[in-house]
Amino acid sequence: MTELKHLENISLFDNQFSGVIPQSLGINSSLVRLDLMNNKFTGILPPHLCFGKQLHVLNMGFNQLQGAIPADVGTCTSLRRLTLNQNNFIGPLPLFQNNPSLQYIDLSDNNISGEIPSSLGKCTNVTDVNLSMNKFTGLIPQELGKLVNVRILNLAHNNLVGPLPSQLSNCNKMDRFDVGFNFLNGSFPSSLKSWTGISTLILRENHFTGGIPAFLSEFGMLLELQLGGNLFGDKIPESIGNLQNLMYGLNLSSNGLIGEVPLSFSSLDKLQILDLSHNNLTGSVRSLGALSSLVVVNISYNFFYGPVPKILLNSAPISSLGNPGLLFCCPGSACTSETSYMKPCSDKSTDHKGTKRIVHIVMIEFASLIFVALLLVRLVNFFVDDAQEDEIHDDAGVSLMKKVMEATENLHDKYIIGRGAHGVVYKASLDPYRVFAVKKVQYGENKGKLLSMRREIQTIGLIRHRNLIRFQNFWSGKNYGLVFYEYMENGSLHDVLHVKKPAPALEWNVRYKIAVGIAHALKYLHYDCDPPIVHRDVKPKNILLDSNMEPHVSDFGIAMHIAQSSAPMRTLRSTYIAGTVGYMAPENAYTIVQSGKSDVYSYGVVLLELITRKMVLDPSFNDQTTLMGWVRSAWEETPRIEKIVDPSLVSELSDSTVRRQVTQVVNIAFRCIQRNPNVRPSTVDIIRQI
Repeated sequence: MTELKHLENISLFDNQFSGVIPQSLGINSSLVRLDLMNNKFTGILPPHLCFGKQLHVLNMGFNQLQGAIPADVGTCTSLRRLTLNQNNFIGPLPLFQNNPSLQYIDLSDNNISGEIPSSLGKCTNVTDVNLSMNKFTGLIPQELGKLVNVRILNLAHNNLVGPLPSQLSNCNKMDRFDVGFNFLNGSFPSSLKSWTGISTLILRENHFTGGIPAFLSEFGMLLELQLGGNLFGDKIPESIGNLQNLMYGLNLSSNGLIGEVPLSFSSLDKLQILDLSHNNLTGSVRSLGALSSLVVVNISYNFFYGPVPKILLNSAPISSLGNPGLLFCCPGSACTSETSYMKPCSDKSTDHKGTKRIVHIVMIEFASLIFVALLLVRLVNFFVDDAQEDEIHDDAGVSLMKKVMEATENLHDKYIIGRGAHGVVYKASLDPYRVFAVKKVQYGENKGKLLSMRREIQTIGLIRHRNLIRFQNFWSGKNYGLVFYEYMENGSLHDVLHVKKPAPALEWNVRYKIAVGIAHALKYLHYDCDPPIVHRDVKPKNILLDSNMEPHVSDFGIAMHIAQSSAPMRTLRSTYIAGTVGYMAPENAYTIVQSGKSDVYSYGVVLLELITRKMVLDPSFNDQTTLMGWVRSAWEETPRIEKIVDPSLVSELSDSTVRRQVTQVVNIAFRCIQRNPNVRPSTVDIIRQI
């Protein structure tokens, strides 16, 4: 391919290609388009892709590329679209030359460090810039104010410091601005009132001060305002009530706010999610009584008092911990000062008005799921009612089922490669290039297992990430169903750690890649899915490894969606306790409330297992000790990493980089397995630290 002198377009996206990209690619031809998105390419990016100065599109996202981004990328003045997201790039960004062609930049979810180069301001026609989920430091360069055409600027989840540059006021086409989860400070510059068309403003989890600016009321097109986790202080401006287009969320939590909720809040009649928690707000919440649109309300840890408006009691779930003065007065029952997560009032009457109230509640809850339901309709339609056909007549699924049956001699036991709580897994080799892992779910009259299979297909069919197992197809009959996945050559992490004999060598760089990959998968489920997903059964048996030892989280039979997309780490209520003993978070043993923090706990246990190569209930422990107890005891006795790591890793600890990484991962694991879910890190925090 490197010798094809007239080659202009290489489009190999959405495949399973792996290996290193030839480093001489681009030298002997004038590439115009190179699109290798969503594969498994490794190694470094070739340094001369823009050698012919005609490259327009460079799409390399969703691979496993590493090393620094070549200087050639910054000097490629013909480039229009640059997509390198979700790789493992490190080092600083290259300097940019004057480039009036560049319109789109996505470098998110890498490990790029150093300062954001001021030369980025030379790309004056760029409209979308996403540098989030990296390790950028320093100030936001004032030269970004030269990006007068930018609509989306996402610098979230980095280590940026200092104030927002006032020069950003020149970016008066701004539609979405996100600098959440940094270390920015100062006040929100008044010069930025020029952003009159902005729809999304996210400043959360920084150190902003100076009060919530009253001029935000001039952002009349604002759909989402996230200011939580700062130091704004003072009162909530009355003018916030002028933001009548707010819909997706208003988050003012953890800001040291004082005073009462402005009466003008009653005008926010489109708002769905409101978070005022962890402030010093006082008075009543009567102004929320007009907001029938609210789906989730969090007013926890303030000093509110008086009755909660009836409209909230009849519709939106309310989190109200830490407000002993609040009164919950449901019809037909005494008022209480319950300070917990309050579900809507249930009306036990049988009159017509009571029926209308119940229908109203159901409709609100149903509305929050409509978006997901529309996306799932193709899959769900395959699952017909019991009174209808016994077999699913999806041609592709039926055809694949027949080939799998032939390849596995009707699912003979000799093809079994795994057994789990939700089914038996077979290996089906249709030809050298098509190998499937086939899960057989035997449900018969067991509606629970049928529901599990449905949930898994509906969940995995919508998600797409390099560290999640990829769903291929399914077939469902009267008594059992088959779910077809891509085959993972190295089996499960549990097999590699504990089952295979002789035990395969696992160098630290491989274990580290596995740890990072799992974290990215969970972060994607918790933060990038809409609605977010809690896996609920993260463990080594559900982490599969491909030929490159890249992890793929699997088995979504008990995964659950969190109803509200703007609050990925909120809790949800399940009808039963889910998980595996040893990996299940402590709170799940006595409560039916689920949250992403339960996945974080399980992830911490997996990290310890990965580092120590000991099982959660290892035979080498005494009957009262689990892996977590053994590690804590060893660490407290002598805080030396050699005491707890797999003996085969000890020799690698002489490398200072390896020792630092191992110690860092152990510390992350300790934070993840804290008993109190509120002090565990989020998956976003984990990725920033690992």
